[in-house]
Amino acid sequence: MPLRCAILDDYQRVALSMADWSGIEGKVEINRFDDHIADTDTLIGRLADYDIIIAMRERTPFDAERLGRLPKLKLLITTGMANASIDMAAATRLGITVAGTRGFVGSAAELTWALLMALVRHIPSEVANFRAAQNPWQLSVGRDLRGLTLGVVGLGKLGQQVATYGRAFGMNVIGWSRSNTPQKSADLGIGYAASLDELLSAADIVTLHLTLNAETKGIISKRELDRMKPGAILLNTSRGPLVDEQALVTTLESGHLGGAGLDVFDEEPLPANHAFRRLANVVATPHLGYVTEETYRIFYRDAVEDIAAWIDGKPVRVLNSPK
Repeated sequence: MPLRCAILDDYQRVALSMADWSGIEGKVEINRFDDHIADTDTLIGRLADYDIIIAMRERTPFDAERLGRLPKLKLLITTGMANASIDMAAATRLGITVAGTRGFVGSAAELTWALLMALVRHIPSEVANFRAAQNPWQLSVGRDLRGLTLGVVGLGKLGQQVATYGRAFGMNVIGWSRSNTPQKSADLGIGYAASLDELLSAADIVTLHLTLNAETKGIISKRELDRMKPGAILLNTSRGPLVDEQALVTTLESGHLGGAGLDVFDEEPLPANHAFRRLANVVATPHLGYVTEETYRIFYRDAVEDIAAWIDGKPVRVLNSPK
């Protein structure tokens, strides 16, 4: 009997066309699912008979309870080389190999800039008005980015790339991270913020590029939002829980902030009645930061390689140490 593999959360129904799966044909029966299941019992019912699961980033969490209820599961593949929603310790204890894939650096940085441009030039409302053929012909007055201060929170690969975009647009770019130094900022050609508070107070646009962990969860709370300039813009394409979501809603409703560009949320998919769906000063996308053809081709090609290598007893890109 062939092994059974489930590809999860294939929303666009493209997984099977993004890689050559023929190398494992006959060895693995592959089924893809395009819907998201949040309920644990329903999810377990679907996946109970699968030996291999391919999880798309952090769309579907695999905590200790879920892993413990999947006794047939032996290989769990996550796209990307990190996944905070997988309990690695539980997977290791249960003898489940967790493997990752490479990715395409830059996709989320590009989307960050798209959200910023959409906000400062009011593109969503102008496009909607254009399609409706309504008067007036023009609704809004936008802003130039040149001369504004861009505050980059987190100076890893994505943060550095966004800083480069800011410089190209003639912005005054400043950066902060816990490991940042004046010399590192100088090497990047940007200004140095000695603290997060200093950056928030100075920036017209604040963009978050941090890894989510115990230290960074809720790093932007009501206190930090209140320190931002009146009319400032907040961008988050990293992880929703970096920001206190209710505090952000309240701040946006008050008019203190000029707007928010968001691609990530506490709960995904975002509930239909969430305030972010109705606030006029929010431009939001459904976690599209990494959703590009180039990235998907890498994800699924590597997933096929992960499966083939594991079957051969020589697993690659392993993220844990299963017993």
